[in-house]
Amino acid sequence: MTVSQPDQPASDKDIPPPPGKGLFVLVALVAVGLLGWGGYGHWRRDAAAAESQRKVIEQVPKVRAVNSERVETPVELTLPGQTEAFATARIFARATGYIAERNVDIGSRVKAGDRLLRIAAPDLDQQLAQSQAQLGQLQAQLLRAKAQVDQAKANVSLAQVTNSRTSTLAGQGWASKQNADNTQAGVLSQSANLASAEADVKVAEANIKAQQATVDRLKALTGFEIVTAPFDGVVTTRSVDVGDLVTADAGSGTPLLAMARDDLLRISVNVPQNASVGVQPGIDAVIKVPQMPGRSFSGTVERSSVALLSASRTLTTQVDVPNKDFTLQAGLYVYVTLKIPRAAPAIRIPAEAMVFNQRGTQVAIANPDGTASWRSIGIRRDLGAFLELDQGLDGSERLVLSPPPDLKDGQKIEIQPEKGDGKPMQAAQR
Repeated sequence: MTVSQPDQPASDKDIPPPPGKGLFVLVALVAVGLLGWGGYGHWRRDAAAAESQRKVIEQVPKVRAVNSERVETPVELTLPGQTEAFATARIFARATGYIAERNVDIGSRVKAGDRLLRIAAPDLDQQLAQSQAQLGQLQAQLLRAKAQVDQAKANVSLAQVTNSRTSTLAGQGWASKQNADNTQAGVLSQSANLASAEADVKVAEANIKAQQATVDRLKALTGFEIVTAPFDGVVTTRSVDVGDLVTADAGSGTPLLAMARDDLLRISVNVPQNASVGVQPGIDAVIKVPQMPGRSFSGTVERSSVALLSASRTLTTQVDVPNKDFTLQAGLYVYVTLKIPRAAPAIRIPAEAMVFNQRGTQVAIANPDGTASWRSIGIRRDLGAFLELDQGLDGSERLVLSPPPDLKDGQKIEIQPEKGDGKPMQAAQR
C-alpha cells in the first residue's frame, strides 16, 4: 500500500515570467485593423446606398400606354327576364249543359274561330223554341189589332157619311133633329173605337219588341253552346271532357280551357333608374336563353310603365319578341340586352389604368413632353376590364397602364412600344 505525500511548496524558479510589451502592441494593432475594416465596410455600404438612391431618382421608368376613347354607341344593359304569352284567355261556359263534343287537347294549335267544344243544352233549346212560339203569337195579335184598326176606320168613315146626310135632311126638314144628333154621336163613338184599336196595335208592337229581345238573348246563349277560339294560339289547359256537366256564369270557378298566343311573346324587365331615361319604344333588344347557347333572338321595346316603381326605383319595360317558328316558349328565364341610346358621350379606359390611393380614384397621363401627371376621374359604369368615365378626361389623353405607385407628377417616363396598341379598346367597343 502506497502512502501519498503532502504537496511541497513550489520554488521561485517554477513561476513563469510576466508577458512582455510586444503582446500588448500586437493586440492593439489587431484591434485598430478590425476597426478600420469595419469603418471601411460601413463607408462602402453608405456609398452603395447613396448610389442606388441616385439611380432610383434619376431612373426613367418604362411604362405601357394606351389611348382613352370617346364612345357614343348605345349602352348595352343586360337584365334578367321571363317570356310571357302576348295574350292569354281562360274560357268559361256561358250555357248550362254537358260537354257533347271535344275537338282539342293541351298543346293543340288552333286558329281564331275554330270549334273547340260543343255543349249540349236541351233546356236552353226548349226555352228558345218556347220564346219563338210566343213571339209568333204576339205577331198574330198585332195583325189582328191592325185589322181592327182598319175596321174602326171604315166605321168612322160610314158614321161621318151618315151624319153628313142626316144633317142635310134635318136642315131641309126631312129628318128630325134627334136623328141628326144621333148620327153625330155615332161619329164620335166610332172615332173613339178607332183610337182604342190604334192603341191596341201599339201595345202589340211593344209586346213583340219585348219578346224579340227574349228570343235574341236565348239565341245568343244557344250560340255559346259552340265554344270557339278567340284568337290564334295554343291550348295550354283543359279541365273538362265529354259528358262533364258545366254551369253557365261560373266565372269564379275552373275554366273549360285556357289558351295562349305565342306567335308573339312579351318579356317584362325592370330597368334601373340610372338607365331608365333613355328607354323609349323602338329600342332594339337581344334575347338569349341559357339553355340555347350560341343562339340569340331579336326584339323591340314596345311599352313601359313610364313611372318608376318607388320600392325598387326601376322602370317596368316590355319587350316584344316575334316567335313565328314557336322556338321560344312562354315562361322561359332569359337574358335581355337593351341597346339604350346615350344621353351624353362617355370616356372609356382600361381598368388597368386606374389606381385608388389617398387622393381618390386617379389615372396617370402620359404627356406629350415625356412626363407623367396624375388626374382624378369619376366612374360612371364598371364593365370589368374597362371603365366608363363621366368626368376627368375628354378622350384625347394617353394613359399609363399599371402606373408605378411611386410615380410623381412631372416625372420622366419612357413608353414601351406595344404591338396592337389600342386594339383592346376597339374590340371592347364592338
